[in-house]
Amino acid sequence: MIAQELKGEFRCLAESRYAKFLLGKLLVHGDKEIRDIIVPEFYGHVRRLIKHPEASWILDDIYRGAATSQQKDYLLREWYGAEFAIFKSEGKGVATSELKSILEQNPEKRKPVMHALHDLINQLIQKKTTGFTMLHDAMRQYMLNVNMGSEEMNEFIELLKGDEEGDLLKNLAFTSSGASVVSMALAHGNAKDRKLIIRAYKNLFSQLAYDEHGHQIILAAFDVIDDTVLTSKSVLLELVGKASEPDESQTEALITAVNHKFARIPILYLFANRRESFMNITERVLLESVHNIRTRTSKKDPAIRRKELVAQFSPPLLSLIANNAATLVQSSFGCQFMMEILPGADGNREAALKAIVALVQSESLEVAEALKTAAAGRMFKTLVQGGPYDTLHKRVKMAEPALGFHNMLFEALVASDQVLQWATSDNSFVIVGLLEAEGFENKENLRKILKEGREALKQAASLSPKVSTTETGKKKAKTKGGNRGSQLLLEDIA
Repeated sequence: MIAQELKGEFRCLAESRYAKFLLGKLLVHGDKEIRDIIVPEFYGHVRRLIKHPEASWILDDIYRGAATSQQKDYLLREWYGAEFAIFKSEGKGVATSELKSILEQNPEKRKPVMHALHDLINQLIQKKTTGFTMLHDAMRQYMLNVNMGSEEMNEFIELLKGDEEGDLLKNLAFTSSGASVVSMALAHGNAKDRKLIIRAYKNLFSQLAYDEHGHQIILAAFDVIDDTVLTSKSVLLELVGKASEPDESQTEALITAVNHKFARIPILYLFANRRESFMNITERVLLESVHNIRTRTSKKDPAIRRKELVAQFSPPLLSLIANNAATLVQSSFGCQFMMEILPGADGNREAALKAIVALVQSESLEVAEALKTAAAGRMFKTLVQGGPYDTLHKRVKMAEPALGFHNMLFEALVASDQVLQWATSDNSFVIVGLLEAEGFENKENLRKILKEGREALKQAASLSPKVSTTETGKKKAKTKGGNRGSQLLLEDIA
């Protein structure tokens, strides 16, 4: 009723210092019908309203949270010039805000469109109103359609660097399009540009790591900055600390980060073999673009850059595992952390490996339950095999130098008389991994123990109902077929 009475006045309400809050309430609590009454009233007025001291905020709220995908396209298109405020689409088909598609259909419009877009972006940046999601989306469209190394690109990077307070770069970091803009700016920029961009995030890298979008900037910095000393000093200290022996507060912060959905990604990124296991498709596409750009803007070999960064990151992470393996193993993310770090780490890994082996003989009930989870099983099997499995080349990518974990684990299992227990339980594939492991010196001794326990293996292999335990300790549904790992062990000793 209220929305119907105010129909035709919503644009005026948005420009009012106080009435805009009524509009905001209608959008938050209204339904689809109310939204479709309100949003079209802003068509044709975006370029003016986005610069308005009151209406700009409600317009961005509409764009970010209320508008449908098609309505967002209509609103963003108006950034490309007055023509797009009048005509909603080019001829046939549904309108799109993808500038690349628009310019492919109308290449003659490139110059006026890019000029109009840059002009509006520049006006908002000069006004210090840089927190709008719509602005970030517009900046991304501009950057995606500027030629590498062109004067346009250089000017755009200067625009990003020109904000002396750094608010622009800080605001960009926490939206999807904004993080993409900063990542591509790092890739396109020269060494000086990258240094200035990174400097804007001083004392913010920990906050970036925990953000859904901000952590992508850290990954781009890892991949394009040739000065790894700069990267270490800027990022390393805030993410993992500099000391090889983390203090109590640093240890607590690291464990929290390792178990966070986003904060763990920058930590794992340099070490992981299969990044798709913790990175989504959007992140992988962005970084692929960054990698393509850096072939022409970065001088250092990517493998050398990565190796230098790993050397800096390894000591505190290895120390964390050595002193906190019992805590880390109790979460799936903690298990993945140990599984990824140890094969790729640089330095002495013996203390960390021994700490994981010691879990086998732990008297803690929490640790005993954790060892039964699928995540712990994957970790033990990866370490036993000597490294992660390379799905592309269908082989194990061996750590250098060799981990030697298989021999250490076998000795601990024998000492605690747990070989058969593991061979007939959820950890049976770890024992299978021992028999498959390259360089394992006790295969015959293991086979001897398995042959002596053949009846126990047969019983585990033939059991019809099998209940597995998830990482959270909950019981999964029963499945048929017995213990597959025990079946494979029986085949090996037949």
